[in-house]
Amino acid sequence: MFCPHTDLIVRGYRFGTYRLGHLFDASSFRRVSLPWLRTKPYSCKGLLKIILIDIMPIQNDKKLVIAISSRALFDLTDSHKVYMESGLAAYSKYQIERESQVLKPGDAFVLVKKLLNLNKRLGKDRVEIVLMSRNSADTGLRIFNSIEEYGLKITRAAFSSGESPYRYIEAFSCDLFLSLDAEDVQGALKQGIAAATLLPSRNGNEEEQLRFAFDGDAVLFSDDSERIYKEKGLEAFTENERAAAKTPLTGGPFKAFLSALHSLQAQFDGDDCPIRTALVTARSAPAHERVIRTLRAWNVRIDESLFLGGLPKGKFLKAYGADVFFDDQPLHCDSARDHVATGHVPHGIANE
Repeated sequence: MFCPHTDLIVRGYRFGTYRLGHLFDASSFRRVSLPWLRTKPYSCKGLLKIILIDIMPIQNDKKLVIAISSRALFDLTDSHKVYMESGLAAYSKYQIERESQVLKPGDAFVLVKKLLNLNKRLGKDRVEIVLMSRNSADTGLRIFNSIEEYGLKITRAAFSSGESPYRYIEAFSCDLFLSLDAEDVQGALKQGIAAATLLPSRNGNEEEQLRFAFDGDAVLFSDDSERIYKEKGLEAFTENERAAAKTPLTGGPFKAFLSALHSLQAQFDGDDCPIRTALVTARSAPAHERVIRTLRAWNVRIDESLFLGGLPKGKFLKAYGADVFFDDQPLHCDSARDHVATGHVPHGIANE
């Protein structure tokens, strides 16, 4: 007969005394059931006192890969204007003549710096930024020169010479694509990859911690419930969410990216994690319960949850200090962009 409490030793590290049947991971204190472990019980005066766990470590070395368009990383307003007004030949001449001139940071620059700094914190490369550009490699030399000047560790890129580069996103195994081109973003979403169109925004968050904020319906979750709200009204929506409170929502385009972020967060000590996430949704009680139970079913942690009941999101995002906020509805994006960097997710009924 097993005693109800026992010391656990895993590869020489003592975890303390816990209830038999559960293992606590020392790095994140997530409870894991024991059945999938091979255990060797040792008895002490007839009672199980120590369990030696014979287990190979779980390999979780998958990188978080984020594709960034060159116009999102750097301010290419002037050169893009030349291209639109004078054509490709004039644009190429303009860029080549200015190869030694360092480009100014774009809307995603601060976000990229913070993402790459996570590798320094971890002492290994767990985040990779891939550059996507409609430039040719020839005209894109100025971009790579600027990357080197700013000390950004970006080594992979796709230069597509005027065609859309989004078709390479899946081949690069990207988790997220950020661009200023709405058509490229829609193409990435059709491939099943989280993507957003970065809007001209106010982004003054220079804090070291990296803060992501997400809308719920049609971003983290599918737009099934939002369709009920749009087509049948608030009362029908509320009744549906109350009735389905214990049924997890279907995942939306950013579910996999949130999960990847969650895995990256687990690489840091809980009290010293440089990544923070927030759900900022127009939902309110009683529609909150289904959201909470859904995230629980996904085994994904959200650090902060704001159920605003239709209030404008901008000031709340400013108070949270978001580095970037993702929402499917243009109205909410317009409210947010005056305060934080904002990505429009052209997905769901609001964009049909």
